[in-house]
Amino acid sequence: MTEYGRGRAPEPWHPEDPLYGEQGWTGQATQQGQVPYADGRQQYPQEQQFQDPQFQEPQYQQYPQQFQEPQFQEQQYPQQQYVPQDPQLQQQFHPQHQQLHPQPQPQPVYDGQGWDTGQGQQLQEQQLQYQTAAAPVDPYAGAEPYAQQVAAGYQGEAPDLYTTPEAFPPPQPPGRRRLDPDPVDEPETEEEESLLAADADEEPPGRGGRRSGRGKGGKGKGGKPKRSGAACLVAALVIVAVVGGGGYYGYSYIKDRFGAAEDFAGSGSEESVDIEIPKLAGLGQMGRILKEAGVVASAQAFVDAANANPKGKSIQPGVYTLKKKMSAAAAVAVMIDPTKLNVITVTEGMRNTKVYDAIDKKLGKPAGTTKDIAQREAKNLGLPAWAGTDPKLIDPLEGFLYPTRYDLGKDSTPESLLKEMVKNATAKYNELGIEGKAKELGLENPLQVVTVASLVNAEGKNHDDFRKMAEVVYNRLKKSNDVTNQKLQFDSTYNYVKNQSEINFNLKEAQAFDNPYNTHFVKGLPPGPIGNPGLEALTATLSPDHGGWMFFVSVDGHTTTFTKTYDEHLKLVNEFQERQKQQKNGG
Repeated sequence: MTEYGRGRAPEPWHPEDPLYGEQGWTGQATQQGQVPYADGRQQYPQEQQFQDPQFQEPQYQQYPQQFQEPQFQEQQYPQQQYVPQDPQLQQQFHPQHQQLHPQPQPQPVYDGQGWDTGQGQQLQEQQLQYQTAAAPVDPYAGAEPYAQQVAAGYQGEAPDLYTTPEAFPPPQPPGRRRLDPDPVDEPETEEEESLLAADADEEPPGRGGRRSGRGKGGKGKGGKPKRSGAACLVAALVIVAVVGGGGYYGYSYIKDRFGAAEDFAGSGSEESVDIEIPKLAGLGQMGRILKEAGVVASAQAFVDAANANPKGKSIQPGVYTLKKKMSAAAAVAVMIDPTKLNVITVTEGMRNTKVYDAIDKKLGKPAGTTKDIAQREAKNLGLPAWAGTDPKLIDPLEGFLYPTRYDLGKDSTPESLLKEMVKNATAKYNELGIEGKAKELGLENPLQVVTVASLVNAEGKNHDDFRKMAEVVYNRLKKSNDVTNQKLQFDSTYNYVKNQSEINFNLKEAQAFDNPYNTHFVKGLPPGPIGNPGLEALTATLSPDHGGWMFFVSVDGHTTTFTKTYDEHLKLVNEFQERQKQQKNGG
């Protein structure tokens, strides 16, 4: 059966039903009950809109038995006439209804003699009276359009859930719906209690986390909790702290951003402090380091002073000895002076004796302290395994103090500096692979490679000179050399033994001076390096010029001239001697 049939009436919709909703509020769709027929069947108001004679008349004529459902035939419901209260519908309804459901006409009843007894007319009057009494009444006549109708169902029908005590309220039309008003809070009239009274009279929480009772410590009038003096005090303190802190930081920001940077005056106090500036540090980082150490008053003052100084951006990293409470300009003036930088710079070709003296001076040690440590602790400073152990070596560390700059810190010691220098030299030699190239160059061991590089660095003046100088060394070491008889005859070796750097010395005395390092006296290379070669001298030693050079001389003291024959060399030597005489005579 469809919802328009004559089946059992459905249960009324419940508000929590997912399909429950507004149906347009026409005054009919929202009715929850049905008005029954006189015989117990339910009347559906919705059927009225389908009683269009143009639509249903052919259907009822073609299928007159369609609506004679077996369900009602079995229950033997009497046929009834549906009479709507609307006059227009009555005009349309009665002819069709009479045509589809014709009423049986009463027949006269005759007695045994053929006379009409009148019972037929009486029966007709009873049927008319029954039809009048059973005619349904319009459920909407005189009622509120949106009033809730109570269903009077037949026995066994589900109860109306809107009429029970626990039922939900009936739905209201959209125009009458209102939200529940919020409870109006009553104004507080009670006085604030003190902190001790609130703490002493506070009651434990009741059901649901709410405090029960209306006494002290509970809720006041209107059910609102009281404010204690402690809460107000805490709130006041928080507000003061926020406002005060915000004002302080705001003032500090404005002062730092727009005000003049704080600065000290003068060259500082008597207290000194060592400041280490790391590599790649900018002016801002330098200023913060100086401020933390108490040297300058603010980092911004230092930045401003450095930008104002033409050499301010040339400050190098390293350790500086500065005084506390210096003006920013005074601190900048010290740091732009390279001599004030607390570092040790090992130059290319520098001898160990000069390195030792520089360490003692920078660290404030007595003269000779570092040299004694180097000779005593040479084996514990990290020398490579191929380093020479020849007893003829003047200094085992010669050639292993790699030329570069070394920053001095508070914890710097002679031992720490020597270890760092040896480490750098060993790493560079391994990088260049001098162990594998020694034999390719006709040398006996890697130490001789370093020795040749030290000679090249001592005699040459630039990279081009270094390559030609290396060629001279290799050519003079050859056994086929019958010009110098495998003697190098380098003045630098004689000066190394004498711990001097003289150009004009007695050649005959040098040739007669018996010392393994004096190449004017001995053949071949000295026992070890005579200085600490730099990178250019090392690369030139590993890649000589191959020009066949055998001799060289610097006539003017600045430019080195190389020759292949001894005769060319003698001419240059005579020219050099004449120049020297003129200088002595003041010419």
